[in-house]
Amino acid sequence: MFQGSICALITPFRDGGVDEQAYEAFVDWQISEGTEALVPCGTTGESPTLSHDEHRRVVEICISIANGRVPVIAGTGSNSTEEAIALTQHAKEAGADGALVVTPYYNKPTQEGLYQHYKAINDAVDLPVIIYNIPGRSVIDMSIETMARLAKLPNIVGVKDATNDVSRATRQKLAVDGDFAQLSGEDGTQIGFLAQGGDGCISVTANIAPKPMAEFHQAWRNGDIATAQSINERLMPLHVGLFCESNPAPVKFGASLLGKCAEDVRLPLAAISAESRKTVEAAMRSAQLLN
Repeated sequence: MFQGSICALITPFRDGGVDEQAYEAFVDWQISEGTEALVPCGTTGESPTLSHDEHRRVVEICISIANGRVPVIAGTGSNSTEEAIALTQHAKEAGADGALVVTPYYNKPTQEGLYQHYKAINDAVDLPVIIYNIPGRSVIDMSIETMARLAKLPNIVGVKDATNDVSRATRQKLAVDGDFAQLSGEDGTQIGFLAQGGDGCISVTANIAPKPMAEFHQAWRNGDIATAQSINERLMPLHVGLFCESNPAPVKFGASLLGKCAEDVRLPLAAISAESRKTVEAAMRSAQLLN
């Protein structure tokens, strides 16, 4: 259902608000460059600092501009199950093709709590749900056993795996019966994840390198491993450099260098340092994104 280069979209800001014009143009550019699916309102979209009204509006804009050309997987996660259900219901009503639901942060639920959280969303909204497992931000790690249990539910269709453990792709594939989309959440290790049985990547890098990211995944699916590896090597400094400070501040600076939006982020994030600016710009030049 979901595969290839999927962009975890930034949310452009200007003068304190969402820059809707820049966002519309950005979504359209992503599609024209070959991005295969879009994720509005994920962590890269600064969902923690969007108001509920802004969150809903950003999802609606993305769906409207995509206009069925590529799937839209709306970020609808929360550490409140009730809030996650409400955001997922809105995504369905707005016309999203799926929802990306992060494991609840701060609460530190048990594995049974994780199961019940996702089951409640599954039962409340008839929309494909991708589990977002990112222990580095949410503290908890969903076990493979819990994931396999959840995969038996009709609306739980895949995982965005940001554990940085490429063996998870094979281990999860062996544990889960039937089709289950395995999407890397780590640009730097995505080729290893694909080699272990992954289907694609929900990418930060795709924000500023959508075409080479799309070409990388197409080459991989075509069995052209040499081309895929060549692109991966060219982009690796970018994969690393975009995390020189907390995401999405570096990638927003990169987008500003391309003239796609302002680099503005919302507190508690801050503009990246002068040294980090040099790192991002050098990585972009290495990736042949800047003249």
